[in-house]
Amino acid sequence: MNPYRGTRDFLPDEMAVRQAVFSEFYRVVEIYGFERYDGPLLEPVEIYEAKSGREIADQQLYSLTDRSGRRLALRPEMTPSVARMVARFSGQLDFPLRWYSHVNCHRYERPQRGRVREHWQINCDIFGSASEVCESEIFDLIHALMAGVGATRDDYLLRVNCRIIAESAMRHIVGISEQAMPEVFGIIDRWEKSDEDARIADLIGAGLDQRQIERLGTVLTGDRNVMDELPDEDLRDSNVAKLLKCSESNLFRFDPLIIRAFEYYTSTVFEVFDTDSDNRRSLFGGGRYANLAGLFTKKDIPGIGFGMGDVTMLDFLDTHDLLPTPQLGSDVVVVPVSLEMNEAARSVARSLRAVGMKAVLPLLERSLSTEMKRAVRNKNRVVVIVGEAEWRRGAVTVRDLGSRAQSEVAIDRVVTQVQEILTE
Repeated sequence: MNPYRGTRDFLPDEMAVRQAVFSEFYRVVEIYGFERYDGPLLEPVEIYEAKSGREIADQQLYSLTDRSGRRLALRPEMTPSVARMVARFSGQLDFPLRWYSHVNCHRYERPQRGRVREHWQINCDIFGSASEVCESEIFDLIHALMAGVGATRDDYLLRVNCRIIAESAMRHIVGISEQAMPEVFGIIDRWEKSDEDARIADLIGAGLDQRQIERLGTVLTGDRNVMDELPDEDLRDSNVAKLLKCSESNLFRFDPLIIRAFEYYTSTVFEVFDTDSDNRRSLFGGGRYANLAGLFTKKDIPGIGFGMGDVTMLDFLDTHDLLPTPQLGSDVVVVPVSLEMNEAARSVARSLRAVGMKAVLPLLERSLSTEMKRAVRNKNRVVVIVGEAEWRRGAVTVRDLGSRAQSEVAIDRVVTQVQEILTE
């Protein structure tokens, strides 16, 4: 039987690849001072209706009612949960915080390349600071994460926009009303997926005249000189505007076409895109919240962060031939030559495991030749053969499957001998 549509089974070779990738991500994130947290898979439906976008809340929630009549949902994202947690424990926490998680999320959407119904996502957030240093740290972290899995800056592009800049440009350069902005931003969000005629028709439908359409085109080129036309008071709270005036601007490309999730990001917004023509798509993104926990507390707690899903990232690594080779199997197989030698073999295995080596014992009674062939198939490096005569002499046989060298080794030297082979 296949798994539920949009979910996946992971066999050991796939899990080995995932483990290698995610372990590297954990390493990099923790180098930047982030601490791991977790939260429940089930949350009240109301927090997603209040904190998530309408598409998630109205169309993608997996919801249920428990026996007490409470409406619950499988989490579609981590942001509302962490907002609740930060608010709940705000009196105990030492802000600013650097937190990260790696959780599975569920969304009811049509499965396709890059999208499934259950995915695993690494979330990295900074809470409690409105400083532009947070943006610099987050952008630095993104580049370090990508470098950690072998990607170069030519393989991807970090595109950054700012809602404060975008709204100011709409008001003062394009000349549209506050009421028209959501519709216009929706058109911009689809800009790269539609042709020019469709875009113009949509903009006319939104009430823009020819001059406004031309001015909008100027804004969307990303020319930084456009910001010279914006009032200083509008840019005062824009961290992107501050970063564009210093050397930190080399961390990203300013791009007015990035409009994602403007319904809840309040200023900085960004996406990471694959530059390969075979996979030219968004990999992950994030942004800044003026008050992340506002639904749950009266305290003002700003936040900025991103969520990196496993599906798009593994597709990216596959596209760029960066997936690690699965590291399966054990370091050592300890094979007793007979049932009578099982206890002796187990004592050898214990000594190897005690120093951190992955050592396995046969679980079926099979011939030595069969176990040797299995060890070769499983890419084990060393086989320790526990024979009756050798054991009586205080020794075992150690075989290096790489060089095919074999020698009799004293029992108290087995650990050292195997370590030497594994480190060659």
